[in-house]
Amino acid sequence: MTEFPQPKFTIDVEDVDDRTRVLSATGEVHVSTAPELAAQLTDALAAGRTRIVLDFTGVEFIDSTGLSVLLNALRRLGRVDGALALVCTNPTVLRLFEITRLDATFDIVATRDEALAHVAGRVAG
Repeated sequence: MTEFPQPKFTIDVEDVDDRTRVLSATGEVHVSTAPELAAQLTDALAAGRTRIVLDFTGVEFIDSTGLSVLLNALRRLGRVDGALALVCTNPTVLRLFEITRLDATFDIVATRDEALAHVAGRVAG
């Protein structure tokens, strides 16, 4: 049996305030790693964090499973009047959002500060 290398994926968690959590992911978000991202998003909501920034600056790849996790999180946050913003600068990952037309669904910005402003409601859009 062939052993596959462990997927390259990490998530760092930082609580900014009692409602805001930043999840900084690096590596690849796909069928093998998306459950970990989903679990972190569920934990954030369970802890009352309804303003979530996903810092995908270090994400090199995302597949349909990863997009599904993001859409589910957005839906769940919408139910609790929450907010989600993505920090993404990788052209390959940005292109995926454009191709799937999800760039119109998600607030995608270039910096963490912009994302924090979005989830705090300081930026219209």
